[in-house]
Amino acid sequence: MTNNIQNKTVIITGASSGIGEATAKLLAAKGAKVVLGARRQDKLKEITAAIRKDGGKAEYQVMDVAKQADNDAIVKLAKDSFGSVDAIFLNAGLMPSSPVSALKTEEWHRMVEVNITGVLNGVAAVMPEFQAQKSGHVIATSSVAGLKAYPNAAVYGGTKWFVRSFMEVLRMESAMEGTNIRTATIYPAAINTELLDTISDKGTSEGMRALYKQYGISPDRIASVVAFALDLPEDTTVNEFTVGPANQPW
Repeated sequence: MTNNIQNKTVIITGASSGIGEATAKLLAAKGAKVVLGARRQDKLKEITAAIRKDGGKAEYQVMDVAKQADNDAIVKLAKDSFGSVDAIFLNAGLMPSSPVSALKTEEWHRMVEVNITGVLNGVAAVMPEFQAQKSGHVIATSSVAGLKAYPNAAVYGGTKWFVRSFMEVLRMESAMEGTNIRTATIYPAAINTELLDTISDKGTSEGMRALYKQYGISPDRIASVVAFALDLPEDTTVNEFTVGPANQPW
């Protein structure tokens, strides 16, 4: 069986824990050259060292996805280190869910900055490369809250609905323009990551922690979906994956 992941250069944002970390380790084990971006240098350094110790190829850069310059810099790092960029996994995200009436406006704006602007910045940074080489894969983490509405997730869900729409239009336009850029949007349900740590609203936090304690599954499950998408032949796109615990009625 062919391995379409071998030797691909993949940029991963939100790579310091959870889905990003699991994906970086899995792809590197399958022969990809991974470039990790996140805010926490200590975690990035640790994960990169672990990948290299296992014989994998990895570089990292401290970044804030809300800053265009940081996104441009990680694309440059990937090119300088490995020669090209084959895919970007836009995985950085925040989920400080709360009722609208709690008026946690600072959290609303930070979610928009990371979950929406962060995706736009990543795409803007990598698109010139993908267009020039007439190939590339954009993978993004949305959420089941990007497929239907949930109480306490008005703003978070809104950011994830944006990702859904944006990625689908990107896929269609790329097909129409003949640039061969593929997309995959992932809608996770309860996956055990640090996402819950960003919830400051007490009632929402307690409810979500109970939900995840009951149903949550490992981020490795999402990593395997990213690997599946990347391993598909160049002429094939699976544009959406809804993934969650088999026993969760999300």
